[in-house]
Amino acid sequence: MIALTRATLAALLSLGLIVTGALAAGGGGSSSTTQKQDSYYTEAKKMIEAGDFKMAVMLLEQSVDENPANPDAYNYLGYSLRKSGNQADALVNYQKALALDPEHKGANEYLGELYLEMNDLDKAKERLAVLDKACFFGCDELRELKAAIENFEAKRGS
Repeated sequence: MIALTRATLAALLSLGLIVTGALAAGGGGSSSTTQKQDSYYTEAKKMIEAGDFKMAVMLLEQSVDENPANPDAYNYLGYSLRKSGNQADALVNYQKALALDPEHKGANEYLGELYLEMNDLDKAKERLAVLDKACFFGCDELRELKAAIENFEAKRGS
């Protein structure tokens, strides 16, 4: 795969937005900040699905630069950083997501999983408690974090 700099990546995405905007508007449109952010975010999700976390990080950094009030982007940035082995920056981005939306299901689940990776069972259980309240009828994030905690405890023998 060809390594791209952030500037090159931004230029390629901008070109794609200009073409997309022109087609969508019949040739007379221009791209907005929201379109640009959505494009970075959308492409990053594709990179995450493909397992290319480093490219996802680059795209999501652009996304949060364009729209710093998007907890989903911070959540996926944290996830991509964690999967790239950068726990410290992952933690910071999960915390940013939760500062924007304290009941964000994905950020609470992934932060709980990070805490397990850091051998902090108590903090993982705190995230589980938040999810238990946020998921009135249950949700995938609650079930997945609960299973991860049970797995962790079984391995530890507690």
